[in-house]
Order: sequence, then structure tokens, then C-alpha cells
Amino acid sequence: MLNRQTIEIIKSTVPVLREHGKTITTRFYKMMLTNHPELLNIFNHVNQKQGRQQTALANTVYAAAANIENLEAILPEVKRIAHKHRSLGIKPEHYPIVGKNLLAAIKDVLGDAATDEIINAWAEAYGVIADVFISVEDELYREAEQAPGGWRDFRNFVVARKVKESDVITSFYLKPQDGGPISTFQPGQYISVKLAIPGETYTHIRQYSLSDSPGKDYYRISVKREDAAEGRPAGIVSTYLHDHVREGDVLPISAPAGDFVLDTSKETPVVLLSGGVGLTPLVSMLNTLVERQPQRRVHFIHAARSSRTHALKEHVAALADRHEALSFHVVYSQPTEDDRAERRFDKEGYIDLPWLQSILPDNQADFYFCGPVPFMKTVYRALQDWGVPEERIHFEFFGPMGSLNA
Repeated sequence: MLNRQTIEIIKSTVPVLREHGKTITTRFYKMMLTNHPELLNIFNHVNQKQGRQQTALANTVYAAAANIENLEAILPEVKRIAHKHRSLGIKPEHYPIVGKNLLAAIKDVLGDAATDEIINAWAEAYGVIADVFISVEDELYREAEQAPGGWRDFRNFVVARKVKESDVITSFYLKPQDGGPISTFQPGQYISVKLAIPGETYTHIRQYSLSDSPGKDYYRISVKREDAAEGRPAGIVSTYLHDHVREGDVLPISAPAGDFVLDTSKETPVVLLSGGVGLTPLVSMLNTLVERQPQRRVHFIHAARSSRTHALKEHVAALADRHEALSFHVVYSQPTEDDRAERRFDKEGYIDLPWLQSILPDNQADFYFCGPVPFMKTVYRALQDWGVPEERIHFEFFGPMGSLNA
């Protein structure tokens, strides 16, 4: 436990962290990855370059400092991060490396303002916070390993099928190379895929949502090809999967992880809202709902540029035809002429609150959504304006956690 003096010192640094947190964490990652380049085998290089990882860590450090007297308040966030860490293979021995470089970064950025008293207090506080993470992650590792068909770290899977779903999204059906059983998962969870790409110095790990319901003899991921765009290079892993990975190839993957999951204990209506490739965890939820709770009312709403980029549309439409409790709505921001001529969508443009209110009977439902950050901010704001309570709003970021309130 931290003593009162240490707690007061940590609390006194909260305003400084609010102002300089991003600068500190940016310096931290640069120092740590320079001193320990082997960690580049774990960390997502793209998130580093885009600053998303630095922002996410800054928010976590700030939240820990602000709640230093009651760390249980940030336990949900700790568990969310711990799921990511377990799927990446973060181990207890990594935490001293993080602590040493984080303290060095605080000292480097704040200079003389970071007195020995402050650095010593943060060293003590970091030890307590790290112990919380290590304990939670240890439990997650044991759960993954001890589950029927489960395993620890990575396990080799064979690409049994590779299916093009749209111009930009391809599905990969993965079966264990050892022929053994595979652990079940909760709809909405993800796996990590580890790739050693020819010409790349370090391995690359990416997390992909499982896009089918649990209980099969395979896992399915549906991957968007991230081509180069203005100010953004092509995605190294997604383009490699699309261009080079073939049926019969072997991919090391982690056991399923994640806390963005469908609550199947309820009977309340469900609204699933997806943008682009954000439909993947929601299709897993949808498939589970129609298989296990076919009487439960479900509204599936998907936004895409056009039918050319809209994956799994035929599958969802067929489910809606067969299940009276399921309704399906499509929004295209840039429909093709054929989309217009054949009326392949319900709304042109973007999702907004008046339209949601026109297609949904009321706001008495659990809302799950995932997609690009601007899409998620729009949906979140609409649900807030409609008066949907926070406990019925569930969402997933692809990548480091951000804020939907900005």
C-alpha cells in the first residue's frame, strides 16, 4: 500500500500529467524502443507512428494518478488493457523495463520540476500499478491455457479457406495445425496474428476480431486491406495477408481475448451498428443471437461507402429474410449508380439521430457499435442525445483506446 505522503505527491502531479502526458509518453516510447529494440517484435509500429499508442498510455497514466487512492475505479480499463497484453504476450519481466523508461521520460520532459521526491513517489506508485496489471494478466493467461482447447501464448493455425468478401475485405478460416480442439470465445472477442514478413526486421502482431459465432471447428477473421492513402502508408500486415497468405499457410495466433462482448444473459432488444470493417465483431454477435436467441429482437445497421466495400451483406440479408426478429438497414456514403438503380441501401450519407429514431421503435435496447473513430463519435453522440444510459452503450476501438468525447 502507498503511504499518505506518496499519495499526495502523486495527486499533485495530476495537472502536470494532464498538460504534458502525451509529451512524456512519446518520449517514453522513443527511449524504451531505442534501449530495447526487441520490444518492436510486440508493439504495433503503425500505432507508434500515428501517436495513438502514446495518447492511450498518457490517458492511462493520468487515470491512474487521478484515482491513486482508489485504483479499483480504473479496474475496467486495466482489464481491457490486460486482455490486449495477454494476446500480445506481455510478461511480468517487461514491467521493470517500462517502469525504468517511464520514470526517465518523466525526468527528461519535466526537468528540474521532477524532483527526487516526485520520481521516488512515482517509482513506488508504478510498482503498485504494475502489480495490479501483472496479477490480472496472470489470471487471463491461466484462463486461456486451462480452457478446454485453450493454450498459452501462440499456437499455429492453418488457413483452411480464404474468401474475398468485398473489394477490400477478405476472410480467413483458421484451423489448428495440431488437429486438436480450439477454445470457445465470447462474441465480440479478437485474436492476435503474428507474422514474420520477409524483408521486415521485426515480427508484426495484429489483433483481428473473430467474425463468426463460437462453437465451430475454426476461427474466422475478416481483414480489410489497408492500402496507402494520403499521409498514410499501406498496412504492412493487412496487405501481406491479402497478397501473400494462401490456403494451407500457417499463422501463429493467440487464444481469443477482449472485453467487448455480447451479453447473452439478457433478453432485451439489441442494436448492432457498424462502420466499414467494424462489422466483424458485430457479425459474430449477430450470428450468435440468431443461433442461440432467435426470438430476441435485433436491429443490424451497417454503414459503408458503397456495395463494393460492403462485406458479408448477402449473409446478413439472408439472416434477416429467415428471422422475423431481425431487421437489417444499410447506409452508403458514396453509393454507385448501380446501388441507386437497384436500391441496395436504405439511406445515402451518414447515420444520424433523426434517422435512427425513424427506424428504431425506441431507445430501450442495448447498443453495440464499432467502426472508424469519426463513425463511433457520431454514433456515441447520437445515443447520448437520445438519452441512452451509459450502461447500455458498448463499443470497441480497433487499436489503442481513444476518447469518443473529443
